[in-house]
Amino acid sequence: MPAFGQAPIPDKTDFGAVSTPDILESMLRSQDHVSDLIFSPGRVPQVETHGKLAAVQSLSLRPLSADDTRRIASDLIANNKAAITMLRERGSCDVSYGLPGLARFRVNIFIQRGSCAVIMRVIPSTIPTFSALGLPPQLKNVADLQEGIVLVTGARGSGKSSTLAAILDHINREKSCHIITIEDPIEFLHSHKRATVHQRELHSDTPSLSFALRAALRQAPKVIMIGEVHDRETMEMIFQAAETGHLVLSSMNTIDAASTVERVASLFSTAEQTGVRERFGKIFRYLISQRLIPSANLIRRVPAVEIVTSSVQTRASISVGGNLKENLLRAIKAGASEGMQDFDGEIERLVRSEIVDLETAMANVSDPQNFSRSSRLAQL
Repeated sequence: MPAFGQAPIPDKTDFGAVSTPDILESMLRSQDHVSDLIFSPGRVPQVETHGKLAAVQSLSLRPLSADDTRRIASDLIANNKAAITMLRERGSCDVSYGLPGLARFRVNIFIQRGSCAVIMRVIPSTIPTFSALGLPPQLKNVADLQEGIVLVTGARGSGKSSTLAAILDHINREKSCHIITIEDPIEFLHSHKRATVHQRELHSDTPSLSFALRAALRQAPKVIMIGEVHDRETMEMIFQAAETGHLVLSSMNTIDAASTVERVASLFSTAEQTGVRERFGKIFRYLISQRLIPSANLIRRVPAVEIVTSSVQTRASISVGGNLKENLLRAIKAGASEGMQDFDGEIERLVRSEIVDLETAMANVSDPQNFSRSSRLAQL
């Protein structure tokens, strides 16, 4: 089978005549800055770039059949028995997949209408830097923390994994310590630098997140990174790890700091939530929430980042309750000199810098009415 670039694929090629690695390579090369690859029955292969889907015309392939997506899914899963079992029993599974020398992917395979669909998130081959991601430089201060909880939050596709990888890499470069990651699946590959890094993948290196977390507490790490918080058991163990002197990094699918606090509390029973908020207020160190916003020239997406750090005012806002969103916003503004920043203030800065246009900004701010009434905005 000739590799892509050596011979073109004939029009309306039968998928059975093209290997899955060759299809993936051609999709990656079809456009710049591809973030996702999508295989769905009834559609030709698609890629997502800057938040928009496009058919891959270069493949000249007919729409995928259910047999095509099943074969692609089988190639990606290979001999991963745990993933096969999970797909059969739960209807979806996550695996990692790599094209040597080209790219790695976080893969989700799921059943819909009785057939397989596949979504592949492209993971850069190198760990992104703070500057490459456009992250606020004050986030490097996470490396100075000795213990506590750092959560990176945002909607799916907002770059949480990249931000976590950049923070972890900075710690790896700056501190001589032991780092353990527990991921589903492993995304960025971290080599040993000043730190010693061990990465464990669910289902292949460890049977469950709870088992891996309990084991981690006996493996003498200073830093523990967990891919994502989904349930009460994980959150409880994160609390325990942070309260016993570990720095714990993780992510959640929440849109801002206030919704993150509410989500953490909601993992517990109603009777426990007041105590959980107090506990979280004492042990959190950073809440980092981000949104990727289309730039004015539409050729990239830029991050707007909300940062909440632990201060007397933010701890009180989280612990006491009441109007959490309003109280946290006041605390963020009061803590600007400590590196805190709110979404709408950062989006305004992007507009003033002509990086984002006003219409796009209005679609992404937390409080459009207040943003439009802003006297500062009237001067833009």
